[in-house]
Amino acid sequence: MELGTVFDTPPALLADRFKTLRYDEAERAVIVLDRRKYPFQTEYVALRTVEEVAQAIENMTVQGGPPLAYVAGLGLALAARDLDGSLTQAVVSLEQAARRLLATRPTADDLKMVVPAALERALNALRGGGDPHRAALDYVNGEIQRGNEVSRKCGQFAARLVNDGDQILTHCIAGAALCWMLWTAKQQGKTVTLVGCETRPYFQGARLTAASAREMDIEFKLITDGMSAHLMSTGRIDKFICAADRVTMDGHITNKIGTLTHAIAAHHFGKPFYVLGYDGPDPATATGADIPIEERSPDEIFFARGEAGTVRTAIHGIGGYYPAFDITPPHLISAIVTDKGIFAPHAVREYFSVSMA
Repeated sequence: MELGTVFDTPPALLADRFKTLRYDEAERAVIVLDRRKYPFQTEYVALRTVEEVAQAIENMTVQGGPPLAYVAGLGLALAARDLDGSLTQAVVSLEQAARRLLATRPTADDLKMVVPAALERALNALRGGGDPHRAALDYVNGEIQRGNEVSRKCGQFAARLVNDGDQILTHCIAGAALCWMLWTAKQQGKTVTLVGCETRPYFQGARLTAASAREMDIEFKLITDGMSAHLMSTGRIDKFICAADRVTMDGHITNKIGTLTHAIAAHHFGKPFYVLGYDGPDPATATGADIPIEERSPDEIFFARGEAGTVRTAIHGIGGYYPAFDITPPHLISAIVTDKGIFAPHAVREYFSVSMA
């Protein structure tokens, strides 16, 4: 298959970001799929203020590095819609909105790219007598479209690393690129089994990844988060493939907590570990020490699916830790797959010198 060959979009809801998040002109609101409830309920939430957008990102209504960045960008466009007062007051209002949105989640780098760029476009339009809302919205919609294309290319490159009969471990939800990888491999006649961890406490693997596999008619096996090393030792996992919330210039990656554990096990048992790195490393992050790790409330791990009001799984009167991400060093990674090709971790900085395929 030539990389430029475009198959029909994978029949998985999460393969196309426009199906899960958008700005609705009639509603004058940001519309997002509630990922805490999907696929048991396909419920969309209307967010009409910057604070509602910020809270939806913080409370996990929106999940995943690119999606939460796009929603934050749409939130900035929302802030630019009804500006009052002088030019100075409008600028202050937009800058305050951007700071609130940037403070929602610290680890993924997409947020730090989309919100400042949307702010810049809104401010340029405002100072030039244009429409700041439309300038920010057009930019974010363009980024969503670009992200969909990045996902397609990344997934198609990753399909080259998939062999017929593979049993592929994944962790959390690797999003649209994973959908494209699996769908492309299937179109190439390869039969694979996706092995997904539950991914506690929100169970993204048991819900989002499993649903995506089912929607594409890909065989899926669910395991608990601690089973991967045993399954590798018995030959029931052939390789480990996941996404990254941030890739550093020297080849470290950060992803959902537990990724490092699986990477160590894969290294020990001689299984390749491939990372879906989408549009490459973050030029502002030199190494793993520069990645801030989000520490969420330990209350979230006391409940199934991370929400008070669902089933409590822990006794009362105890404490806990909940770092939401971990960092995997490059020596544990076999390759990082991007929309420009496949890179050795130590060479991923070369992404910026490679022309688009």
